[in-house]
Amino acid sequence: MSLLPLTPTLPHRDGFRMQGRGRVPDRFSSAAEPGEPAARADPLRIIRLRGNGGGGDTPAMPTGSRADTMDHITASLDRLHRERDFSGTVLITRGGETVLETHRGVADRASGVPIGPRTRFGLASVTKAFTAVAVLSLLPDHLRTLDIPLERLLPAHLRPVDLHPEVTVRHLLTHTSGVADYFDEETATEDWVAEFAALWSDRPVYRMTRPADFLPLFAGLPPHDPPGRRYHYCNAGYILLGLVLEQLTGTDYRRAVTERVFVPAGMRDAGFPAADEILPDLATGHLRPRGPGESWRSNVFAIPAVGGPDGGAFATAADLDRFLTAYAEGRLLAPDRLAEALRPAARIDGDSAMGHGVYLVGEGPTRSFGAVGADPGVEAIIRRYPDPGINTVILANVNDSVWEIDALVREAVSAGTV
Repeated sequence: MSLLPLTPTLPHRDGFRMQGRGRVPDRFSSAAEPGEPAARADPLRIIRLRGNGGGGDTPAMPTGSRADTMDHITASLDRLHRERDFSGTVLITRGGETVLETHRGVADRASGVPIGPRTRFGLASVTKAFTAVAVLSLLPDHLRTLDIPLERLLPAHLRPVDLHPEVTVRHLLTHTSGVADYFDEETATEDWVAEFAALWSDRPVYRMTRPADFLPLFAGLPPHDPPGRRYHYCNAGYILLGLVLEQLTGTDYRRAVTERVFVPAGMRDAGFPAADEILPDLATGHLRPRGPGESWRSNVFAIPAVGGPDGGAFATAADLDRFLTAYAEGRLLAPDRLAEALRPAARIDGDSAMGHGVYLVGEGPTRSFGAVGADPGVEAIIRRYPDPGINTVILANVNDSVWEIDALVREAVSAGTV
């Protein structure tokens, strides 16, 4: 699920309603600018549906020093931990120097192991940003242009039956393909955790290990729009990009991303651990009790057994800080490809747009790019503010609280106190 700008009042799975393996807030359904695809509710919706409910009022951000601001943010984290069981990490850096790094909660409720700087969190749809970088890195040697039709890159058995012949790689990157999704974030409700988990009632999560395994979930569905008409968040589009990556590199998706993104970015602890692997420092995704007398549960039956092109990578906060810096400094993409990635392709609302794999938010010194993700038991938001050189990483292994934290940090950046 997915990302976007978000204000403190925005409730959704990945974030702007939240974008879990995608979602977006209702407010992002404004008319498009001339020549741009129209926007429509997308993944930002699920973190919104769940992320900002309850918990009491947030005290006003102080207008004093950086120290005052960081004290306010840490006090808010204490409150969220106390009132909403927030469990996660917040990392803020500026110019490579750590401004704030703080942890709350436990990596695993059964063992009580505390979260720390080496904890690796599930990232949900933040993974889409890695997929996009890997695909853009294929230009021009393996991929001549982003505007090549998908049907020229994938054989018939690896694409939707009714794929529009004009759907291109660019459409998939920017969520404007019109391809039907296997989990449409626009129609999800406040019970999205159960709705997403229900996908696997007839197709066990342990069978979902390769991008091609997802094809039966959407390949027979008719497209919902012609390509380029509007922004409509689409997990299935990134599954198709993963298949393109495999076809053009001759290797599996996870290895391609490791070689083209994790290694050059210095993301030493990033990867795609399977649900049955016993590895150190992995955060368990926690699902809240479903009712009185019920216990907390892990998300092991609620998400695919191993990550893929549309979600499910794991990384530390430091890994993601390094990714944002490497991305911004042009160490992952050549200058022309980086400019392409950060070019607005579809307007989401007056303040937000979709780039090629990342969300673009705001203008001036507070403009940012980044990614958002939400799955059952997982929430993540990463942002880069290029002008002041600030990176923000917010990770959690429980749903319902990261958007309020993100809103506080955005306010602090706007006030110049980070």
